[in-house]
Amino acid sequence: MALSRLSVTGLRNLQPVTLTPSPRINILYGDNGSGKTSLLEAIYLLGMARSFRSHKLTPVITHEQPSCTVFGQVGHCALGISRDRSGDVRIRIDGNNVRSAAELAETLPLQLINPDSFRLLEGSPKLRRQFLDWGVFHVEPRFIKAWQRMQQALRQRNSWLRHGTLDAASQLAWDHELTLASDEMDKYRRAYIQALKPVFEQVLKALLELDELALSYYRGWDRERPLAEVLAASFERDRALGHTQAGPQRADLRLRLGNHNAVDILSRGQQKLVVCALRIAQGHLVSASRRSQCVYLVDDLPSELDEQHRRALCSLLEQLECQVFITCVDSKLLQEGWLEDTPVSMFHVERGNILQVHDPLGAKA
Repeated sequence: MALSRLSVTGLRNLQPVTLTPSPRINILYGDNGSGKTSLLEAIYLLGMARSFRSHKLTPVITHEQPSCTVFGQVGHCALGISRDRSGDVRIRIDGNNVRSAAELAETLPLQLINPDSFRLLEGSPKLRRQFLDWGVFHVEPRFIKAWQRMQQALRQRNSWLRHGTLDAASQLAWDHELTLASDEMDKYRRAYIQALKPVFEQVLKALLELDELALSYYRGWDRERPLAEVLAASFERDRALGHTQAGPQRADLRLRLGNHNAVDILSRGQQKLVVCALRIAQGHLVSASRRSQCVYLVDDLPSELDEQHRRALCSLLEQLECQVFITCVDSKLLQEGWLEDTPVSMFHVERGNILQVHDPLGAKA
């Protein structure tokens, strides 16, 4: 479902604003620093309870304001989040207080494509695990419970490795719980990758010819041995290091081009297209499993993409029939090429003020 209404207060340089976006394509244009990315950040905050631009809260809140607040209407569901400078967060869904950001994510599934997207390929395995687990979370309802069980068991095991505070029976019990939850997580992850690969390959073909690009999944321990055996064999080393070396917390996605890591061969532009294909493929799987669509936040779409690839990417986003928010400096680069029956709304952003342009063909950057 799409955001039918969005209200933002106290976030970065944005003036208080209430928007009624299109359920399909929304183009935000204006000079650099005008506030376009801040609006995407507000939507991200509403769906994820955190920013994609900063790990620190202070820069997100408007100078001299005590807090930032975002409200949104998604179908018949009202969402709201407020964060203040002390770090307190308040989440409300349909007027009820909610403790977990997972409920926000479930109601408003978001995909972000921005100039840092290539970090998914060249960054740490943690980024790829987060990408993988986001997808599994949205298509497999049982995944979150298995993930929570694994995290609790892993914390207990690591605490014992560092401090030796558990007796032998408790240690065996937590190891058993860790292996059970890990095996369940691995099962869900493998099923997801099996579904993702053909969709990813099909989407990628529309963007880029990379016939030798292969996507694979590493579960975090030897595929030929059960985790219980691996944990027992590595126990002394784990105790010396103070944490568990093997398990689903070490899982990774791997992309290879022939015999090489793809990130070592691909250009920045190619990396961005590969990441776009991965995220669009995820959108297809979410749509198929939930009968709803992701909301896509695409920051600075023309960056590093020529006209041919820009049009191809826009076409793929349009085919998803989902809601998309795209930022750019020059509106003319994205104004044309959409199908006649696709609702397109354009918003001019200037010095934190956002104004809907009701005559898109007359819009000027």
